[in-house]
Amino acid sequence: MFGLLFFILFTPGVSELFCTSSDLEMSYTFCDSPAYTFMFNLTPCSIVNKSTWKAALTWIPRSDITFLKVVFKVWYNGAKALHWKEVLCSGADDKYSVCGKLKGETIASTFDIKGSRIKFPKGDYNIILQGFSDDSENNLAICLNFTMIVKQDAF
Repeated sequence: MFGLLFFILFTPGVSELFCTSSDLEMSYTFCDSPAYTFMFNLTPCSIVNKSTWKAALTWIPRSDITFLKVVFKVWYNGAKALHWKEVLCSGADDKYSVCGKLKGETIASTFDIKGSRIKFPKGDYNIILQGFSDDSENNLAICLNFTMIVKQDAF
């Protein structure tokens, strides 16, 4: 079953189901307290036999994006499965459209997510996505907490 994934985040602490299909269920919440505008669209709402998802992102940052470090953590059935860090914006030769955006300016971007790189086994996933405006990871620019339940193996 293919569906459209769409969610807008305005209120911190509120968890809401935004994707449900025969093989996948996803919900979200903010992991930090200040409310902000964030919108994400993902098609389809399925992981079985899908090699690429189409994604669209809209975000209004609370601070200028001259530096942006992303930290991505994934737990699978309660065990840490992935911890990945990447500096996306450093102020020099930045290749992402989010870099250089000003506080309050709308960021809108579309991109593909290559699902074929990862085969998700059946189970519960907790995904934390953090964006920091400094390399020391002290100034949190955005923080999202996703819960993903894979209902059947994708192999």
